[in-house]
Amino acid sequence: MLEDLTLKFEKALKKITGQGRLTENNIADTLREIRRVLLDADVNYKVAKQFIDDVKQKALGREVLASVTPGQLVTKIIYDELTKLMGGSSKGLTLNPTGVTVILIVGLQGSGKTTFSAKLSRHLTELKRKVLLTAADVYRPAAVEQLKQLGAQINAPVYSVEGSQDAVKIARDSIVYAKKNGLNTVIIDTAGRLHVDEEMMREIVAIKKAVNPTEVLFVVDSMTGQDAVNSAKAFHESVEFDGIVLTKLDGDSRGGCALSIRAVVNKPVKFISAGEKLDTIEIFHPDRLASRILGKGDIVSLVEKAQKQVDEKEAEELQKKLLSNKFDFDDFLKQIRMIKKMGSLKSLLAMVPGLNKALRNADIDDKQLVVVESIIQSMTKEERRNPRILNGSRRRRIARGSGNSIQDVNRLIKQYKEMQKMMKRFKNNKGMINLSNFGLN
Repeated sequence: MLEDLTLKFEKALKKITGQGRLTENNIADTLREIRRVLLDADVNYKVAKQFIDDVKQKALGREVLASVTPGQLVTKIIYDELTKLMGGSSKGLTLNPTGVTVILIVGLQGSGKTTFSAKLSRHLTELKRKVLLTAADVYRPAAVEQLKQLGAQINAPVYSVEGSQDAVKIARDSIVYAKKNGLNTVIIDTAGRLHVDEEMMREIVAIKKAVNPTEVLFVVDSMTGQDAVNSAKAFHESVEFDGIVLTKLDGDSRGGCALSIRAVVNKPVKFISAGEKLDTIEIFHPDRLASRILGKGDIVSLVEKAQKQVDEKEAEELQKKLLSNKFDFDDFLKQIRMIKKMGSLKSLLAMVPGLNKALRNADIDDKQLVVVESIIQSMTKEERRNPRILNGSRRRRIARGSGNSIQDVNRLIKQYKEMQKMMKRFKNNKGMINLSNFGLN
């Protein structure tokens, strides 16, 4: 995510990192490079210019402390200004505490509105909201069916009217349906177009007037850069939305949309979506994205992802097993499955401060986890609980059964033994499992 932008920022900051003190000349040289980085990233020209002016003003007015290098100071100023540029702090959804909360989803065709609607439904369900998805896209072929299939995956009811072309009536009636059935949140998925047109705007404005939504969210494909910013501006002039959703951020290496859209439209980014799975939705935190852009990782988001997947009692039990050296392959398999739920390995490891740069060209393949999982599943219950009995013939049988080589099996068992040795050395500490134990060495 935003890898190209991160790499260019690192190169731009190299010049000042080695300087002994801040001067007007070396600040000017660095900011000239950063301005080029922003424009290459497709950041709005006026936004880039204002950003550079703000950084320059703060850098020239600051004295460098003895314990801080010029590079560290300028990086900190850029971090603060990036955070400010993207909104400063996260802005949550407005939810009606008593009546029905109505969330209207708008945007261009292909921006990911329907998938995001399902993702948001899943997110709100985790917050104990009772959600109804409304299929108000009556034009795109199979749009209603797509929403029904996504709803089925997350056990969310979908309101639709077969054969109807009246999106306004569908949206209005869905709220009545929600009230009758004890549902307190309605997410309305509306139709998109290939470009902004008057007919589209009239329909969305009519739907908004009919349902009086609590929130209007504009969904935009972040990979389209300045086109996304321009369409957001056009939508806002007609619909006046409350927040922005950036989709497909995992495929956006440049970052122009993420950096520009808040400043141009003056509305907060509320969610980002980075992946196809229905759990790949995050509340937007400007400070965390600024940290990722500057290659500093995002340990807070990593911890939050882990907390969602880790059962507290299981974690305590695992710790006891690790410290008493009773951790077996069944426990190993549980950890593998937990990590797979959290996302791709490379995206997770990139959140760890300092690892992003080291892993940039590393060949980290999620299939490695699948290999480990298949090997463990090919073991008998007794072999998982007592790996010491894994002799040559048993290892050959496991290799054949899992479709892997004997070398793969031997490597996993060796890593397991090394982990046991490590736990003996750190028996008195609350350590974490080394990443090499998951086939990443």
